[in-house]
Amino acid sequence: MSTDHGRVINFGAGPSALPLSVLEEAQTGLVNFAGTGMGIAEISHRSKEFQTFLDEFERDIRTQLDVPPTHRILFTQGGGTGQFSAVVLNLLARYRLLRPQASAEETVLDYVVTGSWSKKAAEEARRLGGSTVRTVVDARVYSKDGKAFDNIPPHAEFAFSADPALIYYCENETVDGVEFAHDAQSPASFPFHLLPQNTLVPLVADYSSSFMCRPIPRLADHAVIYAGAQKNIGPAGLTVLIVREDCIVDVDAAAKLGAAPVPLILSYKTLADSGSLYNTPSVLAIYMAGLVVKRMKENGGLPYYEEVNRRKAKKLYAAVHEGEQKGVFRRKVQQGSESWMNAVFEVLGEGAEKKFLDGAEKEGMKGLKGHRSVGGVRVSLYNAVTEQEVDKLIAYMTRFLAESASVEAAP
Repeated sequence: MSTDHGRVINFGAGPSALPLSVLEEAQTGLVNFAGTGMGIAEISHRSKEFQTFLDEFERDIRTQLDVPPTHRILFTQGGGTGQFSAVVLNLLARYRLLRPQASAEETVLDYVVTGSWSKKAAEEARRLGGSTVRTVVDARVYSKDGKAFDNIPPHAEFAFSADPALIYYCENETVDGVEFAHDAQSPASFPFHLLPQNTLVPLVADYSSSFMCRPIPRLADHAVIYAGAQKNIGPAGLTVLIVREDCIVDVDAAAKLGAAPVPLILSYKTLADSGSLYNTPSVLAIYMAGLVVKRMKENGGLPYYEEVNRRKAKKLYAAVHEGEQKGVFRRKVQQGSESWMNAVFEVLGEGAEKKFLDGAEKEGMKGLKGHRSVGGVRVSLYNAVTEQEVDKLIAYMTRFLAESASVEAAP
């Protein structure tokens, strides 16, 4: 039987909340994993018990996300930031093998820039060189002030290259609270219909902040999907990759043709050929993420989590809207582009934001302060944050609105 252990509600953006039942199960595994008499942090990553667990973890992801056999699931380290480099190096190697005579000017990388993380990814691609990095669209152009990332641009503004080495987008921008809608009819959805007419489009997506909160639209049409585990499924230290087989290439052969050498630890082929065990992986992070994904399956899988996450986001944004009408809150993202996972807003008035955050912390709700680069309030609604915990926050927001109105009405 679980107890609360004196825990608070963690609305932090990551490392984020984990299910209490998983944390308690992990306590047992830290002492004695799978009946081995050794803890998970002690056992060899090449033991049969760990291999069995790793295989089950992969199957649970593949089954719940409906990953087709054309794609491999790989486990690595380095987070999303590591993949800023890895996707570029691996897909430049692929492009060199396909078009050995292409110059750097002819080797185009398309980046959809909708927030802080996609901006950083494009900057890393430029830093690595060997290609022409092109911005497909920059959401700041369509923002209210021309500076902020507060929207998903209209489909008509997306202009993809005819033959890019990769097309990159970030599905959910954690810092800015902007997200591509999953409803294909929404103007804020990703414009798959505008992609080059090529059955093997090198489409890359960063799903770190929304991985396994709901199904991934047109997963099979992606070349690479990556996600840091520390948002929705585990602790920091694990990165999950879903890579189409044609993007797992011989990077050394590409280097002989002029591509940049790829460190072995960043090579998708190295990971695939070794079953994600080329070197010692993040054993503990894999273990805890595996427990989370197994629990998700037992709870009904992605259909269950999608519905719960939809309700959580809907009721929270309704509370923010109520605060807007009363002149207390102000949303930071244009309607229709808001994230399910990371809701951002401002509390208006001198000292009001600090008062809001301090009051929430006194009631056992932490992690609500916005990212240091943009400020404001950020509420992260990851899978482990329950609907009841969101209801508690909304009740607090309602009281805060009432108190603000009383102060304003006082003579």
